[in-house]
Amino acid sequence: MADANAKITVHSLSDLKNTSDDAIPNYLNSLSFKQSHTLCDVRLALGYSAFAICAACFCWDYKLGFDDTKYYSAAAVALYTLLNGALTLWVWLVEGGTVYVGTSKAGDKIAISTSTKKHTPTYTLTITSQSPTSAAATTTTLSRPFADWFDSAGHFVALPFQQMLAGAAPVIGKADPGRAALGVKGKGAEAAALRETVEEAVMASGSAVGGEGARGGRKKA
Repeated sequence: MADANAKITVHSLSDLKNTSDDAIPNYLNSLSFKQSHTLCDVRLALGYSAFAICAACFCWDYKLGFDDTKYYSAAAVALYTLLNGALTLWVWLVEGGTVYVGTSKAGDKIAISTSTKKHTPTYTLTITSQSPTSAAATTTTLSRPFADWFDSAGHFVALPFQQMLAGAAPVIGKADPGRAALGVKGKGAEAAALRETVEEAVMASGSAVGGEGARGGRKKA
């Protein structure tokens, strides 16, 4: 959960992304969006099913011995492989970075996926929405620097993040017109300074990792 009192390191791109991802359901659910957990439920079902097969295989092998259960074990291995393959494909092809799926009180459907690029402190969102009166979905893609909603100390600032979402997606803007009207400009001197701080921190972290790798390579040579 994105907590305004929580503090993360601006050097960590994963912390920046995870905190931002957590803030999306917090905000939309507060606007009475009904979140769908189908993607997560399917992933958990596939994972737990694979685990159950492993546990069953261990139990019958322990009690009955390998010779009496080798055909069952072979079938279990095949089924386990299929389930893990299905899980991998589900996460890679179906979920695809999706962090939120839900429906507004007006019946509008929304799905949000996020991504980042290595050593680049920019948050990319793909927002897909569909109204109950239209068969066609609308997709909006936007990229914003994390410094727009993180201060230089690493605290998450909810208001500009929520304004950015409400201004970018009409389905969210209808539920929160006040923030949608304000939007996120990110043109002020303070925003520019915060953006520069986060960008420099992430780039410095990447340079440090690269430097350590180079030194390690010279030692091995």
